[in-house]
Amino acid sequence: MLPITIDQIIVFLILFLSLVLFIQGRFRYDIIALLALCSATIIGVVPWDHAFSGFANPAIITVAAVLIISRGLLNAGVVEMISGWLQKVGNRPTMQVSALTGLVITLSAFMNNVGALALLMPVGIKMARNSALPVSLLLLPLAFGSQIGGMITLIGTPPNLIISAFRAEHLGQGYGMFDFSPVGLGIALFSFVFIGLIGWRLIPRRTGSGSRDDFFHIKDYITEIYVPEDAKFAGKPLREIYKATNAKITIIQVIRGSHTRPVPFIYEKIKIGDILIVQAALDELKKFLNITGFQLEEKKITQDGFIQTGDSLLMEATISLESPTIGLNVKDIDLWSSFGVSLIAVARQGILVKERLKDIKFQAGDVLLLQGTEGLLKEAIKTLGFYPLAERGLKIGEPKRIAESIGIFALAIIIAALGLLPVQIIFTLAAVVMVLIQLVPIREIYESIDWPVIILLGAFIPVGQAMEDTGGAELIASTLLSFQTILSPVILLVIILIVTMLLSALINNAATAVLMAPISFSIATGLGVSPDPFLMAIVIGASSAFLTPVGHQSNALVMGPAGLKFGDYWKLGLPLEIVIVIVSIPVILYFWPM
Repeated sequence: MLPITIDQIIVFLILFLSLVLFIQGRFRYDIIALLALCSATIIGVVPWDHAFSGFANPAIITVAAVLIISRGLLNAGVVEMISGWLQKVGNRPTMQVSALTGLVITLSAFMNNVGALALLMPVGIKMARNSALPVSLLLLPLAFGSQIGGMITLIGTPPNLIISAFRAEHLGQGYGMFDFSPVGLGIALFSFVFIGLIGWRLIPRRTGSGSRDDFFHIKDYITEIYVPEDAKFAGKPLREIYKATNAKITIIQVIRGSHTRPVPFIYEKIKIGDILIVQAALDELKKFLNITGFQLEEKKITQDGFIQTGDSLLMEATISLESPTIGLNVKDIDLWSSFGVSLIAVARQGILVKERLKDIKFQAGDVLLLQGTEGLLKEAIKTLGFYPLAERGLKIGEPKRIAESIGIFALAIIIAALGLLPVQIIFTLAAVVMVLIQLVPIREIYESIDWPVIILLGAFIPVGQAMEDTGGAELIASTLLSFQTILSPVILLVIILIVTMLLSALINNAATAVLMAPISFSIATGLGVSPDPFLMAIVIGASSAFLTPVGHQSNALVMGPAGLKFGDYWKLGLPLEIVIVIVSIPVILYFWPM
């Protein structure tokens, strides 16, 4: 085993502290990566002139280009057209899970996996509602399938591009467009069969929010009601109000002036000017308001219910993991003044929210009920990092536009597969063409790019390189290799795969790939075998973040709408990861022998 140096200790300490901060989740991962890069540069383990070399990595450019192309496909209506076919699937859970999972795997192989999931999620919700199935049975397989699809092609997910760039740097040639496909397709096939036949039965039966038609089946919206002067039941005790309305509604608090009365007594009289914080499904809430004459506090309603004007509508949206609104409330983001949109209600799975609506601090996975015009809602949702669940307002493409977008994308894939141009060049060109023919409007170019991921990659690549340059990766590898008398190369390959899976459940999968690539390469070099099976193991492990909702954006995206809890993910995720380990090792060794 090699002796450890001061520089190695510094790099390990920076990486360890970064890992702790990643897991803690207090700061966004791009900020942590920048902090790690600055620390490593100031201390001297990353040379000054290499500090921002990560942003010149081809993987960065390709990730950005693929995200813009994904927006072009979305705007053209390609995915809307494909997802419409799913409505013809029967009502059997096995068929619905299989159809949704198969489609999201296919789409995620060629476009941003979070984008594919966001587009198909409303379809899954509607299918669950129509079939009277728990939403979780369809949405969790969708989230996992979006990650599995990323294993199939070079552009399927950022870790693939990172590993390809790493191989090009160390072996002189990166991976081609479909070099991942033999292994990725094998794993995708077995995972698809497992999820469709067995896996969905392991998912806890949870019911979350749905489409606009499903608004009135949500059980845990929190909202506020105001008691006006002309309200029929102003001055009446709660007992009489409950009896008269027969509505299934829970009054959590009564706010009277500067005083708050939690869980009011049943004989408490409700007075003019009171504000009631209530929990209810929206159909029950609407019935309660119609009978009592009380009003929503945020927006006064008219005879036709919650819609204020002819062009105003309700939209459900869930807060993404990357939303800038996390930790803020309505007052902080100035929702009405900035966007002309009102927050009507909030649903947070598994937690009873007792704050005033205006004081609730948003969390990833919260489901918001928003009111406004279609254009204002779309603009607010884009800017604030929400994902629409209903009244999505997505463009329905014309046949000509669909043909254009598919043609551009298919041509780029063919050129990349034939090796005529580097993947970063051809996909950048495809993105530019989509902008020039207005498939992607100018204002949507930079909105399409997931900037936190770009910053994470650009900042963390030099730190990962420092682990290699200081000999840290070689040290870890030599420690593992000291056990090679009792651990065969295949066992070491299994260890690399499992460690990568565990890391990806805790931190961003791109950061996992950056950390694990030099370690696996050093192990392969020490064994005197090909590094390709070890690099493939990292590709598979980085796309297998199935144990927690924080390992991948797709997992966080379905948490609120599916009504999932933190501990629900591993119940399908752990068996699925076991299946992947069992399948992937022989498949990797068959196509990429040592």
